[in-house]
Order: sequence, then structure tokens, then C-alpha cells
Amino acid sequence: MNAPADPRLLQLSDGLPDADPTETAEWREAFESLVQTQGPERARFVLDELARLARAHQTGWRPGLNTAYVNTVPVGQQPPFPGDLAVEERLASLMRWNALAMVVRANQVETGGSAELGGHIASYASAADLFEVGFNHFFHARQGLGPGQHRGDLVFFQPHSAPGVYARAFLEGRLQEADLMHYRQEISAPAAGAQGLSSYPHPWLMPEFWQFPTGSMGLGPISSIYHARFMRYLSHRQLLDCSGRKVWGVFGDGEMDEPESMSALTLAAREGLDNLVWVVNCNLQRLDGPVRGNGRIIDELERLFAGAGWNVVKLVWGSDWDGLFARDITGALARALSATVDGQMQTFAAKDGRFNRDNFFGQNPELAALAMGLTDEQIDRLKRGGHDLVKIHAAYAAAAAHRGQPTVILAHTKKGYGMGTAGQGKMTTHSQKKLDEDDLIEYRNRFQLPLSDEQARSLTFYKPAPDSAEMRYLQQRRATLGGYLPRREAACAVVPVPELSRYGQFALQPEGKEMSTTMAFVRMLGNLLKDPQLGPRIVPIVADEARTFGMANLFKQVGIYSSVGQRYAPEDIGSVLSYREALDGQILEEGISEAGAIASWTAAATSYSVHGLAMLPFYIYYSMFGFQRVGDAIWAAADQRARGFLLGATSGRTTLGGEGLQHQDGSSHLVAATIPNCKAYDPAYAGELAVIIDQGMREMLVEQQDVFYYLTLMNENYAQADLPEGASQGVLRGAYRLQRIPGTATHKVTLLGSGAILTEVVKAAQQLAAEGFSVDVISVTSWSELARDGQACEARALAGESEPGTPWLTALLADTEGPVIAATDYVRAVPESVRAWVPAGRRYVTLGTDGFGRSDTRAALRAFFGVDAAQVARVARQVVG
Repeated sequence: MNAPADPRLLQLSDGLPDADPTETAEWREAFESLVQTQGPERARFVLDELARLARAHQTGWRPGLNTAYVNTVPVGQQPPFPGDLAVEERLASLMRWNALAMVVRANQVETGGSAELGGHIASYASAADLFEVGFNHFFHARQGLGPGQHRGDLVFFQPHSAPGVYARAFLEGRLQEADLMHYRQEISAPAAGAQGLSSYPHPWLMPEFWQFPTGSMGLGPISSIYHARFMRYLSHRQLLDCSGRKVWGVFGDGEMDEPESMSALTLAAREGLDNLVWVVNCNLQRLDGPVRGNGRIIDELERLFAGAGWNVVKLVWGSDWDGLFARDITGALARALSATVDGQMQTFAAKDGRFNRDNFFGQNPELAALAMGLTDEQIDRLKRGGHDLVKIHAAYAAAAAHRGQPTVILAHTKKGYGMGTAGQGKMTTHSQKKLDEDDLIEYRNRFQLPLSDEQARSLTFYKPAPDSAEMRYLQQRRATLGGYLPRREAACAVVPVPELSRYGQFALQPEGKEMSTTMAFVRMLGNLLKDPQLGPRIVPIVADEARTFGMANLFKQVGIYSSVGQRYAPEDIGSVLSYREALDGQILEEGISEAGAIASWTAAATSYSVHGLAMLPFYIYYSMFGFQRVGDAIWAAADQRARGFLLGATSGRTTLGGEGLQHQDGSSHLVAATIPNCKAYDPAYAGELAVIIDQGMREMLVEQQDVFYYLTLMNENYAQADLPEGASQGVLRGAYRLQRIPGTATHKVTLLGSGAILTEVVKAAQQLAAEGFSVDVISVTSWSELARDGQACEARALAGESEPGTPWLTALLADTEGPVIAATDYVRAVPESVRAWVPAGRRYVTLGTDGFGRSDTRAALRAFFGVDAAQVARVARQVVG
């Protein structure tokens, strides 16, 4: 007779009563016999066939997405643990202590800290073992850039757990005790000969340490998906072999509520990204309380990820539970666990063994009998799966070996694990920054730390001797995996940039031809893609509407990237501009997802550091859907020292006539100006655009500066002026004199214009000149670069430098006369940003498009906002008098 199925796994469908138990038993016995005699593969086939029949007969049944509340990897399938378990447990305990000591010391005023610094203890306490198994057995560092050398895995670390990563780097010798003493003290640390440690992973602040910024919840998850996809892109285009490399992400269960965390799950499954593994630290608690107090977040996430097409590995219970499950012949334990909501599970985590004996195991005689052989202390020490190194290793090994799908590991942990009455599982644990002396002694005892009472009370950092078993093991494991992590490396080969005349001569000398700056950009891009050295490194990116931006001609030229090629004949296959997807396609067309497109751009823009291979992304989009919509992601890219071009097409508030309020951009340049390493330009002419693109490529690819460019492009066709001789310097510094029209009268005025409104300014100058005015027209290519230049000069003067320099705008206007009128297609705050550097005594009037947009023609919109030629001329007459 066949052995009965595991009672933990038997559940009634939809809670319906069993109308014929005898028949049900026969079906079960038949299925158990099938599994035992023909194996699980045959069993899966039969189940698939039955499911197909159920659908064919429209029974309304579909398989559930939840499995039993037990570990996915059963005991019998666990691989042998390959390390020294005792040593790894001691190392994890030391890192927990040093991380705790770092945060608490930073917030103890009596020991020189500051209570205002903050920091987090509980998150790393829950995730420490998840990190350590990765560090000791799975996370590969970059060995080098040569053939056959592993270029390293990509690891996204849960941001609130940063103290634990610092604690490990301290034991590794990468950080010193003085550095740990200056956690969250980045300004004062250098005076003490130390490195200040940033609050969360920040590559801009720690450029040789952190690789990925994850501090803004949700951006790490979506970024990890697009990095994994970009690795496939590099491999399929035969630019870099990324096989054998993984992207690992350790994220929180509360973080999964962020829309960015969830938005690209189906892309990862659709692309079959089996190079991607997420570890979701399910400590059941957000910042203020339970993630799902009235439900079970692990069940919810299992349904979500399984439904999206991911491989789900549940890591719920530690090895101590194995014996209990083995003795649970009736399934009482599994039923009780599956019926316990997370709010109650959090209470169990916060209470001691006696409470759990009475309130969990005391629910019924079957559970009570299971716990009879356990002391209260043993019950208290029953581990959840995310705190058991053996179980974690088994889950990671299963994830690493899985093929065809991305994998998520749902790891059950306790927030504040080991903090006892001071914070384990408590509602306040996320904000816990301090522990009293008794708590510190209890923590020392809980993890059997080699510290005296005095050392524990004084929060002494502990580092074993270099020749100790722990330190030798620590170093050996990392050496085997290629070196230390996290580690950021920026070395990559220079990519030659062709001469501007080779791809942009038509823009420098357009001879009055009409075109939009968007079309000029696309033409330059097409020429650059043909360059044998630079061309393959270019990554054109568009969220959607490539045809709107005039990019359809690139479909055939370089193709749209698809991991499966093109399995259909497009309806426009006979067209010159037909849609073409290809395995080696170069364009990344992300669909209607600005969040996905900016994540792709970031992956390409940081390839020089992540992969040691410089790429150059150009992401073109509706300008209103850039900084305003995904500004946080752009800020994170800046933190990551991205290099590339963002192109805000159809820019300005009066260019998208019929689209109206939600599409018309009047503020992106205001936001762009706040990002220190973003150079933002609003060129009006194709020649200006060409000079800016050329300089940007040289800065990023040849000089390898950590900057990126934001360029706004227009969809309006107008006659393109030749770039005046010698104007390039002014174009790059932010402004140059475009025209000087001498007048016959004493009336003099200087007009400043940029982008879409420069043509209106030129028309206004012509009207005024016809009236006898003397007019200087200044083309402003970058308000923010002018402002930064002025601020830098002012800062040097305030610092007492003898030659602080003259702001570029001040010097430029010194050669003009009369009031200064500035007009843009953006809010007035943009031209107002340079007011301080207008020469003293010159009246300065700004015109802009403040307020909400409207739907109408360009002419009507410009008249409405007061930025058309007529309004510019009227204001000039009024201020000149």
C-alpha cells in the first residue's frame, strides 16, 4: 500500500465539502502511486493534462497560486552545507554586534554621538544571515576584465541594512574602527582622519564602495530587473558575455508595496531572466507595524510572483522545526501556522517561550503534545527560515540552479532578531536607536559574544585576531568568490568619439533649412550609429512613440532589441519604415513605462562601472514625463554616477498645442537644475544641439567624467540659423550673442531667449529694429549652467580669492546696453535663476509660462502666456520708455 501524502499539504479545494470521501481517497491513492512509480515529471504532465481538460469543459476551476506554508525545498532535497557552520554563525554574530554598536554609539550623546543622526538596527538584525550566506557562498566579485575572468555579480542591498555591510567591511579590513565611529558623519569625519559612512548605499558619496543606490524604496527592485535584462542585451549583441553572472537583490516585504517594485515583474518573467534572484526579507513589519497584520504577506507575495511567472522559493521555517513537522502526523502544526495571521506572528516574535507555549502550542492537544519535549528556551529559539544558514543555503542553491525564470525567495524572519525585549518584533523596533545596559548584556549573551560586561556596556567594536579561525575563513571565502563586495570600479577603456563634422555638419551649417531640433537629433543619432567604434556602444531608448519622434527610420537600420527575435511578420513589412525586432537589435523600446525606460537608461549609463564596458544611452521621451514623473529615479541615477543623455522631446509649455495641461512641460529645467551632475541645455538651433552633444560625448567617453546631460528638443519646424563663428564656447557655457541689430534711435534693449521661444525673441527684435531700436539678441542655451557659473564666481569671491573671475553672463551683457528682457517656454523661475549676475543698474524682466497648460494652437498659447513676439516687443517698449 502506498504511503499517505504529507497531511500538511492536503487542503480542500475552495473550502467545499467532500461529497464522496471514498472516491476522493481513490483519486489520492492513484496520484500517490503515479508519483512513486513514475516520478514527479510524469505527475506534472498528468496534472497539466487534467488542467487542460478542466478548461476545455469550462468547469471554472484553475489551480491555486498558494502552496502550503512550509519550505519549498524539503529536508530530503537540501544539499549538504558546504561551509563551516559554527564559524559562519560566529561571524554573523560579530557582524550583528558591530552593526548595533555603530548605530547606538552614533546616537549616544554621552559618548560623543548625536541623537539626531538616527540609523537602523532591526532591519539588519533580521537580514544578517541572508546577507552572510550570500557573502560566503554566492555573491561573486569582479575578478578582472580579461577573457575568462568573472566580471562579478550585481548585488542590491536592503538600504536599512547598510550598517551590517559596514560591519563586514570592518572585519575584512576595508574599513577602520575610526570609520565606524563616524557613521552618518560624512562632513566631520575627515577632520578625525576617518571616512564618514553614508546612511544608505550612495555611490556618489562612497564611489569605491557602494555600487547601487537603494535608499529610495522601490527603485532597487525595478533597477535590478532592468540591469538583469541589460546584461542579456549585452550578451545578445555580442558586446560582452554576461553568462554565469547573477543579479541578486535583497529587499523588504514592506518595500513590495511600492509600485516600482511590482511594475516590471512580468517583464522579468517574459524575458526569462533566470540571471535574476530576489530575496524578499519577510520580517512581517513595515516602519510602524505589520505589513499585513490581518493576512500573511508571504502568501500574498507568493500569489503575486507566481501569477507574474516567477519561480517562487519559500523559506519559512528553520531546521529546528523539521522534527516537529516530522512528528506532526495529523497536519495540526501546518494548519495552525497557515491560520496564524502576521499580526499574531509578530506578537509571537516579541514574546518569550512560555508565552508561545501557552498561546500557540496551547491551541489544541495535538500542538501541545508536539511541544511537550521542548523547554521554554528551546521554543523561544525556534528559528524562522531566514535565520537558519543551512536552510538559506538550500534556498539560494535552488534559486541559482533554476533555469528559464527569475526566482524570488520569500524568507521569513523576525525584525530586530536577537534584540529581545528591547526590540524583537515590536511595533517600535524600526525606530530603535538605543539600548540600555541590561539590553546590551542580554544581546551579548544571546549571541555568545566574546565581550566582557564592560565591553558590552561601552559598545566596544570587536574584531578577532587576523590569524583566528573566523578571520581566516572570512578572507578565504571572499577570495574564492573573487574579492570583496560591495565594491565599485570605474575603470574602462576610452571610446573614441568621431569629429563633429562627420555626423553633424548639416546642423552646424543648415543654410536656413527648416527642421525641428528633434529631427536634427535623430539625424545625428543615425549618423553616430554608423560609426564603427562608437556606433555599437550607443543605446537608443524610447518608452514609446518612437514614430512621434521621427525614429522609425532606425527600426530597419539597427532594429529593436528582442530576446526572442521576431516571430511574426509585421503588418507593415513592405514599408520602408517597417517595425523590426531582432535578437541583436539596438533600440530598447520599453512600451508605455517611463519607469522602465529610465531603469534601462540607468543600466546602460552605469555600464562603465558595473561591467567595465562604456555604453552611451540616449533616452528620448516627452519632456513632461521625465523629471516630473520619474525624477526620483533620475536622482538615483545621478547618485550612481550615470553617464548618458536624457532628451526631453516636445519640450516647453506651448509646443504641444492640442495636448493640454498634463503633457505641456514648463518646469523640467527647474528640476534638472537641482541635480549637481546633470548638465541641462535648452538649445533652439540644430547647430547648438550638435556642439552640446559633441562635448557631452567627449566628457563622458573620453574624459570619463561622471556627468549626464539633459537636452530639451522641439517638435516645431523653423529655419535653422548657421552657428556663428566662435560661438561654441558660449553655447557650452550657457549663452552667446546671436544677433546685434543697430538702431537709428537712442532706444536700446537686450533680449534673451532659449529653446522654443528664441524664435519669438528674434521676431520681436526684428519688430523693434524696424521701429529704430538697437537690439542685442542673446541665445541662452543653459540657464542652469549660467547660474552655476555665477554661483561659483560668487563663492570664490566670498572665500576671499583675489581673482574670483567674472560670471559668463555678466561679461556677455557688459557688451550690451539697455534693459534686459528674458523669455522662455518655462516658468519664470528658470530665467529668474540668473538675475543676480545681470550687471548692476540694468533692469531685468522675465517672461515665462507659469500656471497650468491649455489646449490650443502654438500662437494662441504663446499669446496667452505672454511669451510671443508681440508681447516681448510690447514689454521692451514699456521698459525702455
